[in-house]
Amino acid sequence: MKVAVTGATGFVGSRLVERLQEEGAEILVFTRNPEAARQVFPSEKFTHVDIVSYAPTQAGAWQEKIAGCDGVINLAGEPIAERWTAARKQEIIQSRQLGTQRLVEAIVQANPRPSVLVSASAIGYYGTSETAIFDETSPPGTDFLAQVCQAWEAEANQVTATGTRLVILRLGIVLGMGGVIGKLLTPFKLFAGGPIGTGRQWLSWIHREDLVNLIWFALTNPEVQGVLNATAPNPVQMAEFCQTLGEVMNRPSWLPVPGFALEVLLADGAKVVLEGQRVLPRHTLSCGFEYQYSAVKQAIEEILSHN
Repeated sequence: MKVAVTGATGFVGSRLVERLQEEGAEILVFTRNPEAARQVFPSEKFTHVDIVSYAPTQAGAWQEKIAGCDGVINLAGEPIAERWTAARKQEIIQSRQLGTQRLVEAIVQANPRPSVLVSASAIGYYGTSETAIFDETSPPGTDFLAQVCQAWEAEANQVTATGTRLVILRLGIVLGMGGVIGKLLTPFKLFAGGPIGTGRQWLSWIHREDLVNLIWFALTNPEVQGVLNATAPNPVQMAEFCQTLGEVMNRPSWLPVPGFALEVLLADGAKVVLEGQRVLPRHTLSCGFEYQYSAVKQAIEEILSHN
């Protein structure tokens, strides 16, 4: 199998490329920074990886490389959990909307054409709520992140006109060493950990290994298509998440982090953490996907066992 991957050097993408190589795939890593990508994927270790330089929002010779690929995995997009200036918001949406548009153009023009596109989105699609329960059939929200996700998915959906199978993965908070847990470890180690904001907001999470397994599942099962929520079956409220993290680390979790402290650092970007949504992966489960980590304590224990 020959697979093209965008966003390959990120927290999820780097583990995905490892998995693809373990499965014997030939991997094309599309990157804006080839030198940095070679640091992440040294040729002596990643013998099946070919680095392709590209400008994700611009048409170019890179698009020709999609021909002959069996599948394309689209994970690219500017980081969201930081300060949102007007310029930054434009970068966030364009990196996803235009980046996906250019990728779909490449798939449409390819001969032979890839049989499947697995394209990331996010559970921000649904908007935020402390009371509602969302699944893959729920309507979109109206806030900025919901608008970003709708524009992102609309571009990916264009590929279905060519007969290419499309799977859209709406990602929740990805747990692994270096993700959210990595950021929370220091205050907990210093006995200063606790719930962020009210603690009542929902955290719809997924272990990084389960996400990588789900991407592989979507890539290799021809009957799987449409939207899949990439979240574990058991979302938790922030207070429970932090309490569980404290228990596993044998640290207290009573010192709350006030919402305004995050807003000072991240401005609107704090919404990702301070406002949440309770998302269930009903379609994902109905497709037959099996989670290794369905309970948050089990996931945290596994992650911290490597720390």
